[in-house]
Formats: sequence, C-alpha cells, structure tokens
Amino acid sequence: MSARAFSKSLRELRVHFSQQSPSSQGLRDFIIKSYPGLKKANPGVPILIREANNVESRIIARFDQGRERKIVVDGLSTGDIEQKFGSLVSSSDTK
Repeated sequence: MSARAFSKSLRELRVHFSQQSPSSQGLRDFIIKSYPGLKKANPGVPILIREANNVESRIIARFDQGRERKIVVDGLSTGDIEQKFGSLVSSSDTK
C-alpha cells in the first residue's frame, strides 16, 4: 500500500493482533510493511499497536466526535487487509 493521507476526520487508529496466531499473520505483515510510510504521511494521527495472545485481529478507527469503526481482519491476506484498511481510513464515519 502506498502511503497516503488519512481522512481529515480520523483522530486515532488502533491495531490489535495476536503475537503468535496464524490468523494474525496477514495483519502482522501489513504493519511491518506499511507502518513507516503511513506514519510519515500522517504524523499527527496516533497509530496504536497492541499485541496480545489469542485476540481477534482488528483495526479500529476513531473519528471526530468519538465515533468509531472497526474492521475484523482475522485470517485475511495482506492484500485483503490493504483493501479494507484503505476504505476504513479514507472515508469519514457516516453511520
């Protein structure tokens, strides 16, 4: 994924995954590959990475006014995660 700016309404990004679970491998690979570029393109947005055993792999985006959107990426490939992640961070929360 090429580094690009997030939606202006995005305030925080949280990434949760298991350190050893095979279902988290795609997300671990995505973070290793994409984090430096994403952080460089979005220096004002906190990107919090949380590792824990046996947790569901997910990415949570917090937008203006405390609204949140979550995507579950357990068992997905890096390519699938890139696609879902792109739609999550490029749109504002319009529930």
